[in-house]
Amino acid sequence: MHLKNLKLSNFKNYETAELQFSEKINCFIGANGAGKTNILDAIYYLSFCKSYFNASDQQNILHEAPYFTIHGQYLRPGMETDLVSCVQKRSQKKLFQRNKKTYDRLADHIGKIPLVMISPYDRDLINDGSDLRRKFIDGVISQFSPPYLDALLQYNKALGQRNALLKQFGDQGKFDRELLALWEQQMLKPAKVIFEMRSNFLADFQLIFQKYYEIVSGGKEQVTIVYDSGMHKQSLEVLLEQSLSRDRATRYTNVGIHKDDLLFLMSDFPVKRFGSQGQQKSFVIAVRLAQYEFTYNKMGYQPILLFDDIFDKLDDQRVDQLVKLLGNDYFGQIFITDTQRQRINYLFEGTNIDHKIFSVENGAVQSNQEV
Repeated sequence: MHLKNLKLSNFKNYETAELQFSEKINCFIGANGAGKTNILDAIYYLSFCKSYFNASDQQNILHEAPYFTIHGQYLRPGMETDLVSCVQKRSQKKLFQRNKKTYDRLADHIGKIPLVMISPYDRDLINDGSDLRRKFIDGVISQFSPPYLDALLQYNKALGQRNALLKQFGDQGKFDRELLALWEQQMLKPAKVIFEMRSNFLADFQLIFQKYYEIVSGGKEQVTIVYDSGMHKQSLEVLLEQSLSRDRATRYTNVGIHKDDLLFLMSDFPVKRFGSQGQQKSFVIAVRLAQYEFTYNKMGYQPILLFDDIFDKLDDQRVDQLVKLLGNDYFGQIFITDTQRQRINYLFEGTNIDHKIFSVENGAVQSNQEV
């Protein structure tokens, strides 16, 4: 699968842009703040119905413009072209379409255009709280498993109701155990589905991740990812009962799959505390490349791969390893941003890889053929 072209109107710092892409590698070169990453974010939008960086769709509209639009044409092997569109008007609901047919639920689009993005913000996977790591694992599995996404939606709805009741009971000074139990029952089945799928996912994912870390790092360190969940020891039903007094005191649910975490370890020590900047960046690049291969194996075709400023903070050997890897035919369409043209030129030295290079400056883009 590849993105043939992209059209933007009033998206972030782009008043208008229309780009034709290579089926293999597309590079965007420009200074920081020029708008390189905004192009990648527009491509990300068309896969996930949202920005990678900004939770508010309204804030992605250019200045005082009334709306933004993103249109992309995709081609799958042996299939007709798909047109995917996102339209966001101020103070209105976001409109998302595939081949001019509007989705009733945005969740129905997830997985249609598999994509993996690698960004400097990925280091937040290591340094931030467990919520981001859960979003990572949920995002990967949801791309190939609609039942998993449905289970997440069911669980979160019931969890929200249970939390609302706990707060209400605390505010009113009364407690209804049977009413609380009704929503707990709604949590049990989806929690079991989510826990089992996360466990199975990580068992397979671990080996792929370790392979890519060895490639990127040159085999310098031993790394592991551990799935940390209370449901390894007890069922959710037992965990909720054991935590009931605490939940009533705090007025929210303290146990469950919404508290699960991934432990990122290097030689059995937390990467967050003991990994250098280069090691941490290698770790998250390996996580994302493993996500790519895992998704590829599940979907049966190559996801789109976005690299945002990935070479910074890597030593020459790790850059060299990564460059060699990207030239591999195993990877499909790739989009790369960088501030240094020399580094991008090095990527294609002595190769016949199909590629396009774009120059980006102040929300304007020109391909190398136009410069």
